Amino acid sequence: MTDFRSLHLGRPPGDPLVLPGPWDAASARVFAEAGFPALATPSAGIAAALGYADGETPADEMFAAIGRIVRAVEGLGVAVSADIEAGYGLPPDEIAGRLLDAGVVGCNLEDSSGGALTDPQENADRLAAVRAAAGGALFINARVDTYIRGVHDPAQAIDRARRYLAAGADCVYPIMAPPEQLPALASGVGAPLNAVFLPDGPSPRELGELGATRVTFGPGLHRQSMERLRQDANTLAGPPADVPGS
Repeated sequence: MTDFRSLHLGRPPGDPLVLPGPWDAASARVFAEAGFPALATPSAGIAAALGYADGETPADEMFAAIGRIVRAVEGLGVAVSADIEAGYGLPPDEIAGRLLDAGVVGCNLEDSSGGALTDPQENADRLAAVRAAAGGALFINARVDTYIRGVHDPAQAIDRARRYLAAGADCVYPIMAPPEQLPALASGVGAPLNAVFLPDGPSPRELGELGATRVTFGPGLHRQSMERLRQDANTLAGPPADVPGS
């Protein structure tokens, strides 16, 4: 945990912590063997790998998958942080306990549920309870969902982020914040800031130059891998057979 936290500190502009998102044990091993010091699981990628739509994975299956990813990189010096969506309705002490039992050193927690933003103070209180239950054993990345819920005012994102940091979060994640707003967000938050990499957006280095402390990928790497697999499968299958009489 101490090592994982230190990866977020003192990073110069343009050198963010890049955290690939493994969706199963095999992909985790690939990223670990490539030399990444830490990974961040994507809930949507794991859901797809398990055969669920995003947001519909049962808690038991999500935590089991996270545990398999952690075990896959044991002994390689690779830390794992887990996206557990909005916490699956679990009480804070159970959230902390299940994360620690799975062997992760950090987590993402969202501040929306059912497609709507939660009250920021209620969410701050929940984060404080998770922090109290976990002590210093978890690095909490508090997701700020204003941008994906139609609220594009950076002041509101900053207000939520500050509340979450005061409650004990270590990092904040204004998901899908426009890149041009990252400098103002980083300045207003004054703490580690997570940005998501998108294929048609700035590079991880550029996101770092704009103020991101760390860069994650959501389900992007899983989708990219599935597209490559689809292309290979179509090549193997060959062209469609001619239908007589067509």
